[in-house]
Amino acid sequence: MEFQQQSLVEYGARRVIITITAILCTLLEIVDTTIVNVALNDMKGNLGATLSEIGWVITAYAIGNVIIIPMTTWLSQQFGRRNYFAASIVLFTVASFLCGNAHGIWELVAFRFIQGVGGGALLVTSQTLITESYPPEKRGMAQALYGMGVIVGPTLGPPLGGYIVDHFSWPFIFYINIPLGVIATLLTLQFVRSPRYSAKKSISEVDWLGIFLLAVAVGSLQFVLERGQEDDWFNSTPITVATIASFFGFFFFIWHELNSKNPIVALRVLKNGNLRVGTILSFVLGFGLYGSTFIIPIYTQGTLGWTATQSGLLLIPATVVTAFMMPFIGQMLQRGVKQQYLIVIGMFIFFMYSFWGYLILTPDTGKDNFFWMLIMRGLGMGFLFVPITTLSLSTLKGRQISEGASFTGMMRQLGGSFGVALITTLIARQNMFHRNNLVAKLDVNNPNVMQRIHNSQANYIAHGMTPDVALRSAYQSMDFMINKQAAVQTYMDAFLYIGLMFLFCIPFILMVKSSKNKVDISEGMH
Repeated sequence: MEFQQQSLVEYGARRVIITITAILCTLLEIVDTTIVNVALNDMKGNLGATLSEIGWVITAYAIGNVIIIPMTTWLSQQFGRRNYFAASIVLFTVASFLCGNAHGIWELVAFRFIQGVGGGALLVTSQTLITESYPPEKRGMAQALYGMGVIVGPTLGPPLGGYIVDHFSWPFIFYINIPLGVIATLLTLQFVRSPRYSAKKSISEVDWLGIFLLAVAVGSLQFVLERGQEDDWFNSTPITVATIASFFGFFFFIWHELNSKNPIVALRVLKNGNLRVGTILSFVLGFGLYGSTFIIPIYTQGTLGWTATQSGLLLIPATVVTAFMMPFIGQMLQRGVKQQYLIVIGMFIFFMYSFWGYLILTPDTGKDNFFWMLIMRGLGMGFLFVPITTLSLSTLKGRQISEGASFTGMMRQLGGSFGVALITTLIARQNMFHRNNLVAKLDVNNPNVMQRIHNSQANYIAHGMTPDVALRSAYQSMDFMINKQAAVQTYMDAFLYIGLMFLFCIPFILMVKSSKNKVDISEGMH
């Protein structure tokens, strides 16, 4: 289904308003991915939920996101982009209100899924809107403006959530979406234009089987990634069943879409080599973006004893650096600098950031030690987002560009889910490995070990404990030190492995062919 050629470029105040609306909607969707993380404990107590149940508040939102993203292009065609975008904002806003008013855990989970369905559409459609509003020579800048929302969002969530929970109560992390959602809806209806489409498909022509298979495949995969470590992976029957469902769901979905006259997702667009590379790089970008946003707060809170707000604030300077970098990267692309070279620079900087993290972690690393390391992370992200997006779409034409944007958006989200799942598993398993390794070196016949125990016992006795209680406390103190040291070594491993993954990608990026023509990203995007 094609739309008739029509200029959607805007000028002056109208373009500014559409740009602000698109960035606002991007931030709304992505901030809500991470803002709940710091409020889970309060929700758990307030709703009387178990730790396992409260995890579904995050899982349900992510599943709603990844199911809807690949369908966004088709839904925009069916209902008109402006109508679909406005309806998605309304759905997201209403679901936010319902989440804040939920009286039970499963009620909250259901509303979070609906919120995720509304939010997933905002991500890809915002990118299309903001890009089409700019003339071809300024589209690198347009991608940079959109990218600021994508990069800032995950970092903004934890400190904002921590502040709201500390000063108000957890429902307000959802209520703040309501006024913003109302404003975004009104601006969309007033200023956003839709391309003129050819005839829509009738209900009988809709690829219902494709929709069902996509929901099963992506939804099951997201469930496995979100819940796997907590449920002990394949020792859990639901995880095993979901893995099998995801495998067969993807198998039959791919077969069906390649043979369908009216596919819900145009998989043939993946024949394009640059898009295939771009989707893989989007996955790696999501892995690094969400993985590093996840690992730093749990290290600073779990090992260093920081509050959620302190941990969140630590990431803000790096995010400001990324936001500052993006317009410059956009200008470099407009002047003809190859995307591959910028991506390679970004990958290497991100490797250096990870290796720096590997070197500086100790049981009492101070705030100042993190500052320049995280500034380097901000620089790396600045060099990655816009070039990866433009490389992915650089050799596509017409409607393929919109379909390609949907793939890169979905892969970035899935990359984040894989990142969090693998890092969680790595932390759990490496922590046990390092603990066992450290304990094995504590020989009771070693005079240095026993001297340390006796000194600690004498210290406790001096503070009024009886000898037997003091000895027990000395061993507990030693055990605490072992656990802390094991945790530090585990996070060092996590930083090192993330960095090596980015370094490993560099040779493959240099082999990607450049597009001879400047890409007009707006062609056919809707």
